[in-house]
Amino acid sequence: MRHWTRGGCSCCPHPELWFPSRRLRCCCGLPLDTVKVKIQTEPKYTGIWHCVRDTYLRERVRGFYRGLLLPISTVSLVSSLSFGTYHQCLTRICRFRYGSADAKPARTDITLSGFTSGLVRVFLTSPTEVAKVRLQTQTQTQTQMQTQMQQRRRSSASWPSAVPPVCPAPPASQVPGPKYRGPLHCLATVAREEGLRGLYKGSSALLLREGHSFATYFLSYSILSEWLTPAGHSQPDVLGVLLAGGCAGVLAWAVATPMDVIKTRLQVDGQGQQRYRGLLHCVVTSVREEGPRVLFKGLTLNCCRAFPVNMVVFVTYEAALRLSRALLK
Repeated sequence: MRHWTRGGCSCCPHPELWFPSRRLRCCCGLPLDTVKVKIQTEPKYTGIWHCVRDTYLRERVRGFYRGLLLPISTVSLVSSLSFGTYHQCLTRICRFRYGSADAKPARTDITLSGFTSGLVRVFLTSPTEVAKVRLQTQTQTQTQMQTQMQQRRRSSASWPSAVPPVCPAPPASQVPGPKYRGPLHCLATVAREEGLRGLYKGSSALLLREGHSFATYFLSYSILSEWLTPAGHSQPDVLGVLLAGGCAGVLAWAVATPMDVIKTRLQVDGQGQQRYRGLLHCVVTSVREEGPRVLFKGLTLNCCRAFPVNMVVFVTYEAALRLSRALLK
């Protein structure tokens, strides 16, 4: 088995070993992801704890896990595709440049392969991201609709009518039901109302996010693994894997957060009246209304989530890899 980047993960020809750690990452990271999405799309939240408190009061614990089903069910396929693409791309680059797939790649080779794997995964993750984001923000959309209905009632009540109404007005306490009953219903509704383009809404921002973040992810883990490998050893120890994995995740999300904000806003924009005409219009409008800091909304949450989650991912992977080697002997 090749170990071009010492940690062994980024060039593993067995991406199925990532499945348990990826599912665990989804379960552990989704509550923070939900808070992050709400902060990025709703200006009313003044901070992380304000959003956490409001979400808990409105939806209890269940509100933090909206949209979990699709990421859990597709994570295996997405991980297999992205890491398989990375491995194949890196193998072909090494054969082309050095004449052997076993040659140690340069950092530019790792960066290019990581960038390619990030681009490929967008075709699978974009519909999943659309459904997840809309389910996560569904409650606040309902609240906005309810507020608009109440304002219309108050404005109509302030003007006396010469003709009495034929039917009584609906009670003010009546709240419209949720538009999406679940992830599959969400995907079907988006496809019916917005077509195929609706399922890939925000994919331009997602392409930029995934490409740069995965290039940073693989490259930083490779470099950190080399730095943290003890003298006389070919791989880092458990502590080295923990640090390298956590730091790689933080660096990747630091690069990805600006486009993550734009991607989320474009995907939520499909509900109701469309506000943004495209990626550039969303960037310009958001910065003009909320300042440049808007592009870094959720950065703290992304980094706080990325460090422990990617520590778990890499350590779980290394444990699964070593177990598989022991069983195959």
